[in-house]
Amino acid sequence: MTVEAAESQQVLDAPKKLGRRLRLGMIGGGQGAFIGAVHRIAARLDDRYELVAGALSSDPERAKASAEELFIAPDRAYTSFEEMATKEPVRDDPVDVVAIVTPNHMHYPAARTMLEAGIHVICDKPMTTTSEESEKLVQLVEETGKLFLLTHNYTGYPMVRQAKAMVEAGELGKIRLVQVEYPQDWLTEPIEQSGQKQASWRTDPKRSGAGGCIGDIGTHAYNLASFVSGMKATEVLAELTSFVEGRVLDDDVQMLLRYENGAKGMLWASQVAPGNENGLRLRVYGEKGGLEWVQADPNHLVYSPYGKSSYRITRGGPDATDAANSVSRIPGGHPEGYLEAFATLYNEFADVLSARILGQPEPDCSKQLPTVADGLDGLKFIETAVKSSQNGGSWQKL
Repeated sequence: MTVEAAESQQVLDAPKKLGRRLRLGMIGGGQGAFIGAVHRIAARLDDRYELVAGALSSDPERAKASAEELFIAPDRAYTSFEEMATKEPVRDDPVDVVAIVTPNHMHYPAARTMLEAGIHVICDKPMTTTSEESEKLVQLVEETGKLFLLTHNYTGYPMVRQAKAMVEAGELGKIRLVQVEYPQDWLTEPIEQSGQKQASWRTDPKRSGAGGCIGDIGTHAYNLASFVSGMKATEVLAELTSFVEGRVLDDDVQMLLRYENGAKGMLWASQVAPGNENGLRLRVYGEKGGLEWVQADPNHLVYSPYGKSSYRITRGGPDATDAANSVSRIPGGHPEGYLEAFATLYNEFADVLSARILGQPEPDCSKQLPTVADGLDGLKFIETAVKSSQNGGSWQKL
């Protein structure tokens, strides 16, 4: 076959493209919301989505005002997610997927309603407020066959992908130790009592669920440790503390973990540690070496082969592998961070959803994406940790 013929055949064999942006709807994320804007930036960064519909607030006037600011057409500015679920599927140009970016207590009813309406779902974490709700969503996703993405965004960093690939390749040998921490300081004072929006719902068990700090950032730390190590915890011993007087939910988490292969883990998450902003840090140690990744310096991964000097692997550098390079957007030396990692999940989900719409096989990137099963795992983690703490810091099976 000639070169020209081979190139022509490659064009014929290449997957068909959708030929348009995916139509995105959003529930929550209106005026005054933090995470809604993050989702919208992530969705647009690789130009794969267009926000066309929204039920952006439980307050009808705020919902309409928020939609106007985001250039959503008035007839697609809904005052409830139930209205969206009723009207969108019968349109000639319905939403392809809906992102749920509400406080935790609304995740389950919104996700259930969208799935039952035949709409794919992107959902912020934790997936629900109880494991019973999460189990129902797992069953509903299976019954409807719809796609479900849980936005554990830290799994989208290039150097996190590199670390996971190195563990899978056996470069660390059998994993022995996993240490992960996520300290913050923004709840050091009782700012929820002044009506601060982000603090008020996160410290309210009716809206946040059984866990405070552990549900908000402890789940991120736990998920990251599982993602990179490839291991599931089987038991936890936890002490959850509410240091701020009058606060009902925990603002500090101290935890030991036992993993399925005999490895041991430690997890610390805190929102009352002055001097820390978003101090997510992961260390993984095996028989042959160790890895360390710090979100504050996300473009570097420290690799320590046993008996040799430690060295830094740089995103876009000579030691970066396909696992990292495939989700890097710009040359090394230009920092990529939180928004880009978030966008990686949206971009890979766009590949999966586009393939589904076109009737093509699911792309390999689907294996990297957090799913409804990870959501259930996260809720079991929260509830088991709470149970352990309430029982005096006893070992509890996950």
